[in-house]
Amino acid sequence: MSTLQTAANRRFKYSPSKTLQLAQSLYDKKYISYPRTDSQVITPSEYDYIAAQFSDYSAVLGITASPENRRSHKRFVQANAGEHYAIIPTKKIPKLAGMNKDERNIYEEIVRSVVAMLLPYYEYEETTIRTMVKQLPFTTIGKTEKVLGWHQVYPSKMKDVLLPTVTKGEQVAVVPAITEGKTTPPKPYTEGDLIAMMKTAGKQIEDEEEAELLKQVEGIGTEATRAGIIETIKRHEYISVQKNIVTLTPKGELLCQALEGTLLASPSMTAKWEKYLHKIGEGEGSPQVFLQTIGKFIEQMLVDVPPHMAKLAFDATQFPKKKSAYEPIARCPKCQQGQIQFKQKFYGCTRYKEGCDQTFPLYIASKKLTETMVKALCEKGKTAKLKGFTSKNKKKFDAVLMLQEGAITFVF
Repeated sequence: MSTLQTAANRRFKYSPSKTLQLAQSLYDKKYISYPRTDSQVITPSEYDYIAAQFSDYSAVLGITASPENRRSHKRFVQANAGEHYAIIPTKKIPKLAGMNKDERNIYEEIVRSVVAMLLPYYEYEETTIRTMVKQLPFTTIGKTEKVLGWHQVYPSKMKDVLLPTVTKGEQVAVVPAITEGKTTPPKPYTEGDLIAMMKTAGKQIEDEEEAELLKQVEGIGTEATRAGIIETIKRHEYISVQKNIVTLTPKGELLCQALEGTLLASPSMTAKWEKYLHKIGEGEGSPQVFLQTIGKFIEQMLVDVPPHMAKLAFDATQFPKKKSAYEPIARCPKCQQGQIQFKQKFYGCTRYKEGCDQTFPLYIASKKLTETMVKALCEKGKTAKLKGFTSKNKKKFDAVLMLQEGAITFVF
Protein backbone atom coordinates (compact mmCIF):
# COMPACT_ATOMS: atom_id res chain seq x y z
CA MET A 1 0.00 0.00 0.00
CA SER A 2 2.82 2.45 0.80
CA THR A 3 4.33 1.88 -2.65
CA LEU A 4 0.95 2.39 -4.31
CA GLN A 5 0.32 5.57 -2.31
CA THR A 6 3.72 6.97 -3.29
CA ALA A 7 3.22 6.08 -6.97
CA ALA A 8 -0.31 7.52 -7.07
CA ASN A 9 0.87 10.74 -5.44
CA ARG A 10 3.67 11.07 -7.99
CA ARG A 11 1.55 10.22 -11.05
CA PHE A 12 -1.88 11.60 -10.15
CA LYS A 13 -1.19 13.92 -7.15
CA TYR A 14 -3.57 11.82 -5.00
CA SER A 15 -3.19 12.17 -1.24
CA PRO A 16 -2.34 8.92 0.61
CA SER A 17 -5.78 8.87 2.22
CA LYS A 18 -7.48 9.22 -1.17
CA THR A 19 -5.42 6.34 -2.60
CA LEU A 20 -6.31 4.15 0.37
CA GLN A 21 -9.99 5.06 -0.04
CA LEU A 22 -9.94 4.25 -3.76
CA ALA A 23 -8.12 0.95 -3.20
CA GLN A 24 -10.64 0.01 -0.49
CA SER A 25 -13.47 0.73 -2.91
CA LEU A 26 -11.87 -1.51 -5.56
CA TYR A 27 -11.44 -4.23 -2.93
CA ASP A 28 -15.09 -3.93 -1.86
CA LYS A 29 -16.08 -4.38 -5.51
CA LYS A 30 -13.84 -7.49 -5.65
CA TYR A 31 -11.51 -6.06 -8.34
CA ILE A 32 -8.33 -6.30 -6.24
CA SER A 33 -6.97 -8.27 -3.29
CA TYR A 34 -6.71 -6.96 0.28
CA PRO A 35 -5.14 -3.47 0.02
CA ARG A 36 -3.81 -2.82 3.54
CA THR A 37 -0.72 -4.95 3.04
CA ASP A 38 2.92 -4.18 3.68
CA SER A 39 4.18 -6.97 1.41
CA GLN A 40 5.60 -6.49 -2.08
CA VAL A 41 5.80 -10.19 -2.96
CA ILE A 42 3.26 -12.90 -3.74
CA THR A 43 3.12 -16.62 -3.03
CA PRO A 44 3.59 -19.29 -5.75
CA SER A 45 -0.17 -19.84 -5.66
CA GLU A 46 -0.88 -16.17 -6.42
CA TYR A 47 1.77 -16.26 -9.14
CA ASP A 48 -0.03 -19.11 -10.90
CA TYR A 49 -3.29 -17.20 -10.51
CA ILE A 50 -1.80 -14.08 -12.16
CA ALA A 51 -0.08 -16.01 -14.95
CA ALA A 52 -3.38 -17.66 -15.86
CA GLN A 53 -5.07 -14.25 -16.16
CA PHE A 54 -2.14 -12.48 -17.84
CA SER A 55 -3.87 -11.96 -21.20
CA ASP A 56 -6.85 -10.28 -19.49
CA TYR A 57 -4.58 -8.00 -17.46
CA SER A 58 -2.42 -7.01 -20.44
CA ALA A 59 -5.61 -6.25 -22.42
CA VAL A 60 -6.56 -3.75 -19.72
CA LEU A 61 -3.38 -1.83 -20.59
CA GLY A 62 -3.92 -2.25 -24.32
CA ILE A 63 -0.91 -4.45 -25.04
CA THR A 64 -0.39 -7.99 -26.27
CA ALA A 65 2.57 -9.91 -24.90
CA SER A 66 3.62 -13.34 -23.75
CA PRO A 67 4.50 -13.70 -20.05
CA GLU A 68 7.96 -14.69 -18.86
CA ASN A 69 8.31 -17.40 -16.22
CA ARG A 70 9.24 -15.60 -12.98
CA ARG A 71 7.81 -18.18 -10.59
CA SER A 72 11.19 -18.85 -8.95
CA HIS A 73 12.29 -15.19 -8.85
CA LYS A 74 12.40 -14.30 -5.15
CA ARG A 75 12.13 -10.60 -5.86
CA PHE A 76 8.51 -11.25 -6.83
CA VAL A 77 7.57 -14.68 -5.46
CA GLN A 78 8.17 -16.08 -1.97
CA ALA A 79 6.46 -18.89 -0.12
CA ASN A 80 6.26 -16.70 2.99
CA ALA A 81 4.83 -13.46 1.60
CA GLY A 82 3.71 -12.16 4.98
CA GLU A 83 0.29 -11.94 6.57
CA HIS A 84 -1.15 -10.50 3.36
CA TYR A 85 0.58 -10.83 -0.01
CA ALA A 86 1.06 -7.83 -2.32
CA ILE A 87 -1.93 -6.09 -3.93
CA ILE A 88 -2.97 -7.87 -7.12
CA PRO A 89 -6.02 -7.73 -9.41
CA THR A 90 -8.61 -10.49 -9.22
CA LYS A 91 -10.26 -12.48 -12.00
CA LYS A 92 -13.11 -9.98 -11.99
CA ILE A 93 -12.17 -7.47 -14.68
CA PRO A 94 -14.17 -4.22 -14.53
CA LYS A 95 -15.63 -2.41 -17.53
CA LEU A 96 -13.10 0.41 -17.72
CA ALA A 97 -15.35 2.72 -19.73
CA GLY A 98 -17.89 2.78 -16.91
CA MET A 99 -15.40 3.21 -14.08
CA ASN A 100 -14.85 6.34 -12.04
CA LYS A 101 -11.69 8.03 -13.40
CA ASP A 102 -9.86 7.95 -10.06
CA GLU A 103 -10.68 4.30 -9.42
CA ARG A 104 -9.61 3.44 -12.94
CA ASN A 105 -6.25 5.17 -12.40
CA ILE A 106 -5.57 3.14 -9.26
CA TYR A 107 -6.80 -0.11 -10.82
CA GLU A 108 -4.60 0.34 -13.89
CA GLU A 109 -1.62 1.19 -11.68
CA ILE A 110 -2.04 -2.11 -9.83
CA VAL A 111 -2.50 -4.05 -13.07
CA ARG A 112 0.56 -2.31 -14.56
CA SER A 113 2.80 -3.50 -11.72
CA VAL A 114 1.61 -7.09 -12.14
CA VAL A 115 1.96 -7.11 -15.94
CA ALA A 116 5.43 -5.52 -15.75
CA MET A 117 6.56 -8.32 -13.41
CA LEU A 118 5.86 -10.89 -16.15
CA LEU A 119 7.15 -8.95 -19.16
CA PRO A 120 10.66 -9.54 -20.57
CA TYR A 121 13.61 -7.61 -19.19
CA TYR A 122 14.29 -4.23 -20.72
CA GLU A 123 17.37 -4.47 -22.94
CA TYR A 124 19.46 -1.75 -24.53
CA GLU A 125 22.82 -1.43 -26.21
CA GLU A 126 25.28 1.01 -24.71
CA THR A 127 28.21 2.49 -26.59
CA THR A 128 31.00 4.30 -24.78
CA ILE A 129 33.58 6.51 -26.50
CA ARG A 130 36.62 7.64 -24.51
CA THR A 131 38.49 10.64 -25.89
CA MET A 132 41.84 11.85 -24.54
CA VAL A 133 42.36 15.62 -24.59
CA LYS A 134 45.75 16.80 -23.26
CA GLN A 135 45.99 13.52 -21.32
CA LEU A 136 42.57 14.13 -19.71
CA PRO A 137 39.95 11.44 -20.36
CA PHE A 138 36.46 12.45 -21.55
CA THR A 139 33.60 9.95 -21.80
CA THR A 140 30.60 9.98 -24.13
CA ILE A 141 27.84 7.40 -23.72
CA GLY A 142 25.04 6.55 -26.14
CA LYS A 143 22.20 4.07 -25.70
CA THR A 144 19.94 2.29 -28.16
CA GLU A 145 16.85 0.32 -27.08
CA LYS A 146 16.79 -3.32 -28.25
CA VAL A 147 13.95 -4.95 -26.28
CA LEU A 148 11.28 -2.74 -24.69
CA GLY A 149 10.23 -5.44 -22.22
CA TRP A 150 8.53 -4.03 -19.14
CA HIS A 151 9.00 -0.51 -20.52
CA GLN A 152 5.90 -1.25 -22.60
CA VAL A 153 3.87 -0.37 -19.52
CA TYR A 154 6.40 1.96 -17.87
CA PRO A 155 7.63 4.08 -20.81
CA SER A 156 11.33 4.93 -20.72
CA LYS A 157 12.29 8.58 -20.35
CA MET A 158 15.70 7.87 -21.82
CA LYS A 159 16.68 10.11 -24.70
CA ASP A 160 18.86 8.28 -27.21
CA VAL A 161 22.24 9.86 -27.82
CA LEU A 162 23.28 9.05 -31.39
CA LEU A 163 27.04 8.61 -31.64
CA PRO A 164 29.12 8.82 -34.81
CA THR A 165 31.04 5.84 -36.11
CA VAL A 166 34.66 6.07 -34.88
CA THR A 167 37.75 3.89 -34.82
CA LYS A 168 40.28 3.35 -32.09
CA GLY A 169 43.14 5.86 -32.26
CA GLU A 170 41.24 8.25 -34.56
CA GLN A 171 42.16 11.94 -34.22
CA VAL A 172 39.20 14.21 -33.49
CA ALA A 173 38.69 17.97 -33.21
CA VAL A 174 37.58 19.19 -29.78
CA VAL A 175 36.32 22.54 -28.50
CA PRO A 176 36.97 22.79 -24.72
CA ALA A 177 34.42 24.79 -22.74
CA ILE A 178 33.59 25.42 -19.11
CA THR A 179 29.99 25.47 -17.93
CA GLU A 180 29.19 27.29 -14.71
CA GLY A 181 26.13 26.52 -12.63
CA LYS A 182 24.64 26.63 -9.18
CA THR A 183 23.49 23.79 -7.00
CA THR A 184 19.80 23.77 -6.18
CA PRO A 185 18.29 23.03 -2.76
CA PRO A 186 16.46 19.73 -2.23
CA LYS A 187 12.93 19.63 -3.60
CA PRO A 188 10.14 20.15 -1.05
CA TYR A 189 8.33 17.07 0.19
CA THR A 190 5.09 15.76 -1.27
CA GLU A 191 2.55 13.65 0.61
CA GLY A 192 3.91 10.64 -1.26
CA ASP A 193 7.38 11.47 0.05
CA LEU A 194 5.98 11.56 3.60
CA ILE A 195 4.59 8.03 3.20
CA ALA A 196 7.96 6.76 1.94
CA MET A 197 9.81 8.56 4.78
CA MET A 198 7.50 7.13 7.43
CA LYS A 199 8.08 3.62 6.11
CA THR A 200 11.88 4.06 5.98
CA ALA A 201 12.25 6.32 9.03
CA GLY A 202 15.18 4.28 10.33
CA LYS A 203 17.40 5.51 7.48
CA GLN A 204 17.37 9.02 8.94
CA ILE A 205 18.62 7.96 12.40
CA GLU A 206 22.28 7.81 13.34
CA ASP A 207 21.85 5.52 16.35
CA GLU A 208 22.32 2.01 14.90
CA GLU A 209 20.18 0.26 17.52
CA GLU A 210 17.27 2.68 17.03
CA ALA A 211 17.63 2.46 13.26
CA GLU A 212 17.51 -1.33 13.40
CA LEU A 213 14.39 -1.23 15.60
CA LEU A 214 12.58 1.00 13.13
CA LYS A 215 13.72 -1.18 10.25
CA GLN A 216 12.23 -4.24 11.94
CA VAL A 217 8.83 -2.57 12.42
CA GLU A 218 9.02 -0.81 9.02
CA GLY A 219 9.19 2.74 10.29
CA ILE A 220 6.40 4.82 11.74
CA GLY A 221 2.79 3.66 11.56
CA THR A 222 1.39 0.84 9.43
CA GLU A 223 0.07 0.51 5.89
CA ALA A 224 -3.43 1.20 7.24
CA THR A 225 -2.58 4.13 9.54
CA ARG A 226 0.07 6.27 7.78
CA ALA A 227 -2.47 8.09 5.61
CA GLY A 228 -4.57 8.79 8.71
CA ILE A 229 -1.56 10.21 10.55
CA ILE A 230 -0.91 12.66 7.70
CA GLU A 231 -4.58 13.65 7.58
CA THR A 232 -4.52 14.28 11.36
CA ILE A 233 -1.57 16.68 11.25
CA LYS A 234 -3.20 18.41 8.26
CA ARG A 235 -6.48 18.76 10.15
CA HIS A 236 -4.71 20.26 13.17
CA GLU A 237 -2.92 22.66 10.79
CA TYR A 238 0.61 21.53 11.66
CA ILE A 239 1.30 21.20 7.93
CA SER A 240 -0.34 22.60 4.83
CA VAL A 241 -0.50 21.04 1.37
CA GLN A 242 -0.69 23.26 -1.70
CA LYS A 243 -0.37 21.73 -5.18
CA ASN A 244 0.92 18.53 -3.56
CA ILE A 245 3.77 20.41 -1.80
CA VAL A 246 3.95 19.95 1.98
CA THR A 247 5.03 22.91 4.12
CA LEU A 248 5.32 23.32 7.86
CA THR A 249 2.98 25.95 9.34
CA PRO A 250 3.98 28.31 12.19
CA LYS A 251 1.84 26.12 14.44
CA GLY A 252 3.78 23.08 13.27
CA GLU A 253 7.11 24.83 13.89
CA LEU A 254 6.01 25.60 17.44
CA LEU A 255 4.99 21.98 17.96
CA CYS A 256 8.41 20.81 16.76
CA GLN A 257 10.14 23.22 19.14
CA ALA A 258 7.93 22.10 22.02
CA LEU A 259 8.66 18.41 21.44
CA GLU A 260 12.33 18.67 20.49
CA GLY A 261 14.50 16.66 22.85
CA THR A 262 11.56 14.89 24.52
CA LEU A 263 10.76 11.20 24.39
CA LEU A 264 7.61 11.97 22.41
CA ALA A 265 9.81 13.04 19.51
CA SER A 266 12.03 9.97 19.77
CA PRO A 267 11.67 7.54 16.83
CA SER A 268 13.16 4.82 19.00
CA MET A 269 10.23 5.12 21.41
CA THR A 270 7.82 4.56 18.53
CA ALA A 271 9.88 1.60 17.37
CA LYS A 272 9.92 0.02 20.83
CA TRP A 273 6.18 0.40 21.18
CA GLU A 274 5.58 -1.13 17.75
CA LYS A 275 7.92 -4.00 18.51
CA TYR A 276 6.13 -4.77 21.77
CA LEU A 277 2.75 -4.65 20.01
CA HIS A 278 4.10 -7.29 17.61
CA LYS A 279 5.05 -9.40 20.66
CA ILE A 280 1.51 -9.06 22.00
CA GLY A 281 0.16 -10.16 18.63
CA GLU A 282 2.40 -13.23 18.75
CA GLY A 283 1.35 -14.03 22.31
CA GLU A 284 4.77 -13.18 23.77
CA GLY A 285 3.81 -9.86 25.39
CA SER A 286 1.25 -8.63 27.90
CA PRO A 287 -1.31 -5.89 27.09
CA GLN A 288 -1.33 -4.94 30.77
CA VAL A 289 2.42 -4.36 30.81
CA PHE A 290 2.16 -2.27 27.64
CA LEU A 291 -0.61 -0.07 29.09
CA GLN A 292 1.29 0.36 32.36
CA THR A 293 4.34 1.50 30.38
CA ILE A 294 2.22 3.99 28.43
CA GLY A 295 0.81 5.32 31.72
CA LYS A 296 4.27 5.87 33.17
CA PHE A 297 5.35 7.57 29.96
CA ILE A 298 2.42 10.03 30.10
CA GLU A 299 3.16 10.82 33.75
CA GLN A 300 6.78 11.55 32.90
CA MET A 301 5.76 13.75 29.97
CA LEU A 302 3.52 15.82 32.24
CA VAL A 303 6.56 16.47 34.41
CA ASP A 304 9.11 17.15 31.66
CA VAL A 305 7.24 19.03 28.92
CA PRO A 306 5.74 22.07 30.73
CA PRO A 307 9.14 23.41 31.94
CA HIS A 308 10.55 22.79 28.45
CA MET A 309 7.70 24.71 26.80
CA ALA A 310 8.02 27.58 29.30
CA LYS A 311 11.46 28.32 27.84
CA LEU A 312 10.14 28.71 24.30
CA ALA A 313 9.89 32.14 22.73
CA PHE A 314 7.48 32.66 19.87
CA ASP A 315 5.77 35.50 18.06
CA ALA A 316 2.03 35.54 18.76
CA THR A 317 1.41 37.42 15.51
CA GLN A 318 2.30 34.21 13.66
CA PHE A 319 -0.97 32.76 14.89
CA PRO A 320 -3.75 35.05 13.68
CA LYS A 321 -6.93 34.87 15.71
CA LYS A 322 -9.62 32.91 13.98
CA LYS A 323 -12.93 34.54 13.24
CA SER A 324 -15.26 34.13 16.19
CA ALA A 325 -17.90 31.47 15.72
CA TYR A 326 -20.37 33.74 17.54
CA GLU A 327 -20.19 36.87 15.39
CA PRO A 328 -23.65 37.77 14.08
CA ILE A 329 -24.40 37.02 10.44
CA ALA A 330 -27.77 38.72 10.02
CA ARG A 331 -30.92 39.70 11.93
CA CYS A 332 -33.18 36.76 12.66
CA PRO A 333 -35.95 36.68 10.00
CA LYS A 334 -38.39 35.09 12.45
CA CYS A 335 -38.24 37.09 15.69
CA GLN A 336 -36.59 40.20 14.19
CA GLN A 337 -34.82 40.79 17.53
CA GLY A 338 -32.09 38.18 17.74
CA GLN A 339 -29.12 37.52 15.47
CA ILE A 340 -28.34 34.42 13.42
CA GLN A 341 -24.97 32.94 14.44
CA PHE A 342 -22.84 29.94 13.50
CA LYS A 343 -23.25 27.20 16.14
CA GLN A 344 -20.56 24.69 15.02
CA LYS A 345 -23.07 22.22 13.53
CA PHE A 346 -25.84 24.62 12.40
CA TYR A 347 -26.88 28.27 12.32
CA GLY A 348 -29.31 29.51 14.99
CA CYS A 349 -30.88 32.56 16.61
CA THR A 350 -29.30 34.18 19.68
CA ARG A 351 -32.76 34.39 21.30
CA TYR A 352 -33.27 30.64 21.39
CA LYS A 353 -33.58 30.83 25.20
CA GLU A 354 -36.43 33.29 24.73
CA GLY A 355 -38.21 30.80 22.49
CA CYS A 356 -37.02 31.62 18.96
CA ASP A 357 -36.41 28.31 17.17
CA GLN A 358 -35.14 29.67 13.84
CA THR A 359 -32.27 27.51 12.59
CA PHE A 360 -30.48 26.77 9.33
CA PRO A 361 -28.69 23.45 8.65
CA LEU A 362 -24.97 23.40 7.94
CA TYR A 363 -25.55 21.13 4.92
CA ILE A 364 -28.49 20.90 2.57
CA ALA A 365 -28.60 18.27 -0.18
CA SER A 366 -24.92 17.51 0.49
CA LYS A 367 -23.92 21.16 -0.14
CA LYS A 368 -22.47 23.26 2.67
CA LEU A 369 -24.52 26.31 3.58
CA THR A 370 -22.11 29.25 3.86
CA GLU A 371 -22.55 32.42 5.91
CA THR A 372 -23.10 34.37 2.66
CA MET A 373 -26.00 32.08 1.74
CA VAL A 374 -27.53 32.35 5.23
CA LYS A 375 -27.25 36.14 5.11
CA ALA A 376 -29.01 36.25 1.74
CA LEU A 377 -31.82 34.04 3.06
CA CYS A 378 -32.27 36.25 6.14
CA GLU A 379 -32.12 39.59 4.34
CA LYS A 380 -33.57 38.80 0.88
CA GLY A 381 -35.50 35.61 1.51
CA LYS A 382 -33.60 33.75 -1.19
CA THR A 383 -30.14 33.09 -2.64
CA ALA A 384 -28.78 33.36 -6.15
CA LYS A 385 -28.90 30.17 -8.22
CA LEU A 386 -26.48 27.68 -6.65
CA LYS A 387 -24.69 24.71 -8.18
CA GLY A 388 -23.59 21.40 -6.68
CA PHE A 389 -26.61 20.02 -4.82
CA THR A 390 -26.97 16.20 -4.71
CA SER A 391 -30.32 14.43 -4.62
CA LYS A 392 -31.07 11.25 -2.67
CA ASN A 393 -30.51 9.20 -5.84
CA LYS A 394 -27.01 10.77 -6.16
CA LYS A 395 -27.89 13.09 -9.07
CA LYS A 396 -26.42 16.59 -9.22
CA PHE A 397 -28.73 19.60 -9.61
CA ASP A 398 -28.76 23.41 -9.43
CA ALA A 399 -31.38 25.47 -7.58
CA VAL A 400 -32.26 28.71 -5.78
CA LEU A 401 -32.77 28.42 -2.02
CA MET A 402 -35.82 30.26 -0.69
CA LEU A 403 -36.90 30.89 2.90
CA GLN A 404 -40.61 30.27 3.41
CA GLU A 405 -42.10 30.41 6.94
CA GLY A 406 -38.70 29.71 8.46
CA ALA A 407 -37.95 26.67 6.30
CA ILE A 408 -35.65 26.38 3.25
CA THR A 409 -37.17 25.22 -0.02
CA PHE A 410 -35.73 24.66 -3.52
CA VAL A 411 -36.80 26.75 -6.49
CA PHE A 412 -35.80 25.34 -9.89
